[in-house]
Amino acid sequence: MKTARALLVLPGLAALAWGVVLFVQFAFPLGPQGVVALGWLAGGTLVHDVVVGPLVGIIGFALSRILPGPWRAPVLTGAVTSAVLGLIAFPLLWREYGAPPLPGLHDGDTLGGLLISLGVVWLAVMVAGLVRTLKNHP
Repeated sequence: MKTARALLVLPGLAALAWGVVLFVQFAFPLGPQGVVALGWLAGGTLVHDVVVGPLVGIIGFALSRILPGPWRAPVLTGAVTSAVLGLIAFPLLWREYGAPPLPGLHDGDTLGGLLISLGVVWLAVMVAGLVRTLKNHP
């Protein structure tokens, strides 16, 4: 087990070191882009730890207490998936060109795609919840 952990930790540390090298090349010497990058790193961490983390914890705890047993896992999974989809879409919803341009990225309807994706996720939640409910009540 220790060997497997070491084999998993070493590539992770190498990737972390490479990320630090790339960030240092990007952010230093401190220019406008470096200050903005440092602001995002510090601000993002603070917003997550002070606002998002506790809010998600409270909502998850409340949902786990309110929802009936067969619906807990599907609804919590749907909520997490919705949050991830929202985080992915956020840069392009905030600013149209808020991410580096990739072929096909900016010519799509980001809000429409997000809404369709969320609809599919919550349809799957409904199906999974109903199937689990019917299995528990023969």
